[in-house]
Amino acid sequence: MSEVKLFGAWFSPYVRRVEMALNLKGVIYEYIEEDLKNKSPLFLQYNPVTKLVPVLVHNGKPIFESNVILEYIDEMWEGPSILPKDPYQRAMSRFWAKFVQDKCSEPLWKACWSAGEEREKAKKEAEEALKILENEIKGKKFFGGDNIGLVDYVANFIAFWIPILQDVVGFHILTQDKYPNIWKWSDELCNNSFVKKNLPEKEKVSSALKMAFQTGNLY
Repeated sequence: MSEVKLFGAWFSPYVRRVEMALNLKGVIYEYIEEDLKNKSPLFLQYNPVTKLVPVLVHNGKPIFESNVILEYIDEMWEGPSILPKDPYQRAMSRFWAKFVQDKCSEPLWKACWSAGEEREKAKKEAEEALKILENEIKGKKFFGGDNIGLVDYVANFIAFWIPILQDVVGFHILTQDKYPNIWKWSDELCNNSFVKKNLPEKEKVSSALKMAFQTGNLY
């Protein structure tokens, strides 16, 4: 039997998407909660490069970066597919996953977390990207079609974490009136029975973000 460990932090959307993938495939694994303010020697041994969670360890070999881990899980274990089988569709899934991460999630986070000119610049970048994403999800249940796929897992930050963060900081970019298609998709994703049981408690996340916003340090 293969040995699987996942080093993570409960509040991290990156970790949660990996947990969902493992659970989707029915993989038995050991979850290790890491204190990001005081990282364990074992964690640093496995990931001395980025020193970030998540880290998946399979038979003693570490894999880094959540998107890379998702693809590894999909290729390694049998079960429902995370990426499409068709090469073109796989390529497009990878493209949109990177677009969501780089062009949507990061500017949204930065806009909520910053102020002044920096906030306005990030807000503009986020709005431009969200318009594109709004059109891409139009008429679809999930980015993966009828089933949840790679892009949906990567966009979990937008669906679940961003609305909470916006309420905490009192600055709203992603709203239902501006982006009804994304909002509908977010509701569909977060209320999916499988996804729902793999998400942290909303109140707990809100409290953690409030503390982080007050101290200026999530970690």
